[in-house]
Amino acid sequence: MASLYLIDILKRNGLNPERVKLVRHSLKDKEFSKCYKAGFMEEYQKIQKQNFFNNCDYLLAFISEPGTSAKFVGCYTVGNGRVAKRSLMKDAFPCPNMFNDEYYYFDLEECSSSLLSDLKYRLIIDWGKAPVVWGQWAFNDKEVLAIQENPRFSFCGYENVVLSHSELKEIVKDQTLYENWHTALSSVYAIYLIVDTTNGKQYVGSAYGTGGLLERWKCYVNTKHGGNKGIKNVICNYPDRYEYFLFSILQILPKTVTDDEVISIENLYKSKLLTKSFGMNEN
Repeated sequence: MASLYLIDILKRNGLNPERVKLVRHSLKDKEFSKCYKAGFMEEYQKIQKQNFFNNCDYLLAFISEPGTSAKFVGCYTVGNGRVAKRSLMKDAFPCPNMFNDEYYYFDLEECSSSLLSDLKYRLIIDWGKAPVVWGQWAFNDKEVLAIQENPRFSFCGYENVVLSHSELKEIVKDQTLYENWHTALSSVYAIYLIVDTTNGKQYVGSAYGTGGLLERWKCYVNTKHGGNKGIKNVICNYPDRYEYFLFSILQILPKTVTDDEVISIENLYKSKLLTKSFGMNEN
């Protein structure tokens, strides 16, 4: 018998388990996987059968983990629903077929920072022996398997990414603790900027191909120079200089663009920032 269950956490936070619904999204589901990688998880879970949220005040969302485990990713208040007409669909939503008269589109609002936010991306439960039953009521016993260490760095949007080399290394090396970072960075191509904070010199680079931006930045963590000639020369003269590099994102790009299009945009930023003349770009 487990010492701690999800129902214990809910009651401690003043939630009635009989009016809380749980969903376990599976990354093996093609439609959900598309939405999740494109940043539309919350839109995806708003589309449900008409009676799905009957007698329900809150929704707790989980993402499938190995076996029958599930990681908590958010608590939402349940509002009104209406027929899921195409006019309600947000631009670039990857599964437009979900907006049809068979489903309803519900108002789901993520709860304030005080309600279960400290457990987001940290709480892991055992969903039980029937993981295919993806929507359940919270009064069913769900054993708490783990409450992971709180990550030092929160992903707050691509435009807010500014990381030192040591911070980037921590994120890249711990896929479990920084799962949301890994998902976000691997889902996009990008034009990125590296600044040598000792002298202000800049390097503009691009990320495309399998693994997106995450795979490209992993290369800097593993090699310190990412295979770039200009940065190699800097580190050859100053072996510890990589410790002073600052990584940020200039522009994210969808994975639908071609390699040539990415390179063209990269060259435009090099021209704007003069990184060939005054920075670390050598071509």
